[in-house]
Amino acid sequence: MKKDTTSPAAFPQAEIGREMKGADCVVECLIREGVDVIFAYPGGASQELHQALARTDKIRTILPRHEQGGSFAAEGFARATGKVGVCMATSGPGATNLVSAIADAYMDSIPLVAITGQVLSKYIGKMAFQETDFYGMTLPIVKHSYLVIDVNELPRIFKEAFHLARSGRPGPVVIDIPKDIQQAKFQPVFPATVEFRSSYATATQHATDDQLKQLLALIAEAKRPVLYTGGGIISAEAHKELKAFAETTNIPVATTLMGLGGFPESHRLSMQWFGMHGAAYGNWAVDQCDLLLCFGARFDDRITGDTTKFAAQAKIVHIDIDTSEHNKNKRVLLAITSDIKHALTRLTALAAAQKFAPPDTKAWHAQIATWKKEQPFRFEQSKHIVPQEAVAALYELTKGDAIITTGVGQHQMWAAQFYRFDEPRRYISSLGLGAMGFGYPAALGAKVAFPDKQVIDIDGDGSFVMNIQELATAHIEKIGAKAMILNNQHLGMVVQWEDRFYGSVRGNTILGDESNVGSPDNPDALYPDFVKIAEGFGVKGRRVIKKSELKAAIQEMLDHDGPYVLDVIVPYTEHVLPMIPAGKSVKEMLLK
Repeated sequence: MKKDTTSPAAFPQAEIGREMKGADCVVECLIREGVDVIFAYPGGASQELHQALARTDKIRTILPRHEQGGSFAAEGFARATGKVGVCMATSGPGATNLVSAIADAYMDSIPLVAITGQVLSKYIGKMAFQETDFYGMTLPIVKHSYLVIDVNELPRIFKEAFHLARSGRPGPVVIDIPKDIQQAKFQPVFPATVEFRSSYATATQHATDDQLKQLLALIAEAKRPVLYTGGGIISAEAHKELKAFAETTNIPVATTLMGLGGFPESHRLSMQWFGMHGAAYGNWAVDQCDLLLCFGARFDDRITGDTTKFAAQAKIVHIDIDTSEHNKNKRVLLAITSDIKHALTRLTALAAAQKFAPPDTKAWHAQIATWKKEQPFRFEQSKHIVPQEAVAALYELTKGDAIITTGVGQHQMWAAQFYRFDEPRRYISSLGLGAMGFGYPAALGAKVAFPDKQVIDIDGDGSFVMNIQELATAHIEKIGAKAMILNNQHLGMVVQWEDRFYGSVRGNTILGDESNVGSPDNPDALYPDFVKIAEGFGVKGRRVIKKSELKAAIQEMLDHDGPYVLDVIVPYTEHVLPMIPAGKSVKEMLLK
């Protein structure tokens, strides 16, 4: 017999609401979950939901100019705050335009709830106008998908969806709601808690003290230990605990790009980030370590390269909240399923109780210091502004106190290399999926969350143009997010690969007129004119070509009260270095 999930008897501490439409119940559920902003684009199948939102003053509804822009903005909000981001679209093409952000949130473990309107229940499966099986098509890229078929289940579904999105390893949840369900009147029963058949969905596992003592014993024997930390540290709000543990054990820390800011990059133990374009010294340290402690990361291919040669000399310990990540990409000696904040807290406490003495690693730290001195992140000066220089200038002028979002490409890597991050949730980027067009919408979401903080999208011309329409959102909604475009007139990262591996043959990577390519030496051919486009949207813009004007232009952008586009013209010939070619090992790292 099916369990009743809609009556008050099913939820002893439930609250019975007044009679209302399904659409009004959705809004009430959002309010009860603490949602105060939603990024939503209306259409026929979601119009009831928008009408319900218009009847409340407790939720700010922001109208993006494209559903993808709205969903990336919801992600930016979630990444900056740690709260669940919420986006909404109508059925069919509106819903499918959310897919990139949903996949992005899934890859990077970001809490997101995507609400979609759906055609009338009686038309589902009949290829009605603007019908897609959004429930089915999103199953591979969500923690869970819901298709609401009974209006009485709305309160339970929303309670479950938000719990799933934020609990354990965070991720996206889809709620697909047919229009007749939105229109139906009923008396909702709001549950106080949620319950799942499988505890795997909600249970938070904790490492045992015996497991953690094994880990401490391995540290005591190590001569060349390294901490490899990822986005799980930030998701768990465990950055303070990581710092305490690293200082207790005196172990150097290399983060992933997802983990940027999880350990302060100005700290003596920091090796910044490693991987394909990460610090040479971090990559060398991981390659030559004898103990690798992987905390809240997943051995992504951009980190490991050739997994058979990754940390080949090391004993590896992997702590992750998601058991499915253990031994998936790399076999390890000790796999521990645990909330990382709990594990780090107990490790530091056990070390203190045991009067743990860190191993003698003076020679190891001396070697790392030598590597840092010999191979820092660096760039060659030029008569022109080079992109690395622009990022370094932005860091200097903001004193590191800004939230940085990025698009995807070379600029994304340079932002991570030359802007230092000492706090979590300051580097917001599409990393697992690598979705171009992410940067500016994400900046809007972060700025909505933190209106008093500088939020700058460091972007490329190719990536920025993909969601350039969101300048309208910024202007109309008065969201003062800035964009600094490193404009090289090319798809820079693909050009870099063409130069390195394809004999510099250009395979559709020039963004302007191939017969007359714009550049710092040929400014009349620059295309498009981002300043004019920005002005068309009512947004202030400026182009800077001369090196002598760079800092003044950045300062003007920072001082401007409102959205701003700074178009920085740079040569396309710069490459992101270091670089470990895909599938290769540290031994094949390119330094020049």
